[in-house]
Amino acid sequence: MVSSTVNVVRYSALFSGILYGWYHHRTLQATANQHKVEHAIHHREKLIQEAKAAWKRKNEALSSIVTDPENPNFDLEKLLATWD
Repeated sequence: MVSSTVNVVRYSALFSGILYGWYHHRTLQATANQHKVEHAIHHREKLIQEAKAAWKRKNEALSSIVTDPENPNFDLEKLLATWD
């Protein structure tokens, strides 16, 4: 027969293991959630930087087009292509 002391120790160890597992899972989940948030922020910043670079390239291309028909560097085909 198993004494009551052994049963108390056995169930105390079981209960302690369950509590430790719950606490450890909670801390791992919090870390994973924080990592997700940081990843989303980094991804959003990267998309913003890419959009700014694309906007800058687009505006540089538009600013290099000569729109004055009196200018000798005027090119009607380039002007029409930028309007498309």
